[in-house]
This record gives sequence, structure tokens and C-alpha cells, in this order.
Amino acid sequence: MMQEITKETYDHYEDKMKKTVSNLADNFNAIRAGRANPHVLDRIYIDYYGTKTQLNAVANIQVPEPRMIVLTPWDPSALKSIEKAILASDLGINPGNDGKIIRLSFPILSEERRRDLVKSVHAYAEESKIAVRNIRRDAIEKYRAFHKKKELTDDDMTDFEEKMQKITDVYIHEVEKHAAAKEKDLLEI
Repeated sequence: MMQEITKETYDHYEDKMKKTVSNLADNFNAIRAGRANPHVLDRIYIDYYGTKTQLNAVANIQVPEPRMIVLTPWDPSALKSIEKAILASDLGINPGNDGKIIRLSFPILSEERRRDLVKSVHAYAEESKIAVRNIRRDAIEKYRAFHKKKELTDDDMTDFEEKMQKITDVYIHEVEKHAAAKEKDLLEI
């Protein structure tokens, strides 16, 4: 029986690549630039009545100024847990607690810290490129097995490899575009 390559075949692998780029964008949102961005808090969880709970589920998050985030917990008893979680995170910011709200002031990043963050951006981007290439490799290996069993013609296999390479190139370019934008954001003063 001959194996058929359809649009859905490519869509499956393309969806995986889209998820990789989406995950990269989420990782970049968690890297703080010199401005206050509520997404830097997305990966912070607190112990809320014995349950690991995301910070944005227990507090209202506002950005009243470009360099400040204000957290207002819905339950005042969670204030200490929120403060503790922020201190334990890799944000590098000391929270200001006045008993009702927590203020996070984002200082201007030093040149050295900006360079370190750019290195993190490049590392995340490289991991994403590798993930995209691995998706391409897995797809091609799967269809080479069909080709080896004579379930796929030589021409179909060649077309499949070329199309997978074109899709891969598109998503590698997306990764590079996201990385360049985040780098520019980090290096702006």
C-alpha cells in the first residue's frame, strides 16, 4: 500500500513548530527588560493554602508606571507568601510590602546585566532552533521508513524532504525574528 502525503501531513509538523515558537515567545516574556512587564510574574507560583498557585490567580497585577508593578492580593493573608515567592524567584527585585500591597520597582538594567540577558535570549533561541530541526528530522525519518518499505516513491520522498525544509526555514526565521526583537528591547536604554 502506498503512503499518501497530504496537506494534513505537513500541518501536523507545522503545528509542532508553531508551538515551539510560541513557547519561545513565552520564555522571552519572562525575561525582564528595563520596563515593568506583568509577564515576568507568569512563572511565579506561591503556596496558597497548601496548593501551588500562580501569582496572577491570587492577586490583581497593575503597571501604574513604566518601571513599577503593583500587586494587590485578593486575600491579605497571601501577602507574605507572595513576597516570599518573589524573593525566591530569579527576578532579582526586592518587593516593597506596605501591609496591603506589594510594589516591585524595576531599576534600569546595567550594561553587564543586559549582556547577560542577551546571552539568555540567544540560548533560548538556539534551543528553539534545535527543537524545530528535530521536528523536521523526525518527520523525514518517519517518511524514509515508508520509502524504504517501498510505500513511498523516490519523487514523493524528495518532494517531502524539500517541503519539510521550506517549512523548517520559515520557523527558524521566526525564531531569529523573535530573538532579534527581544535583543533590541533589552539593549534599548
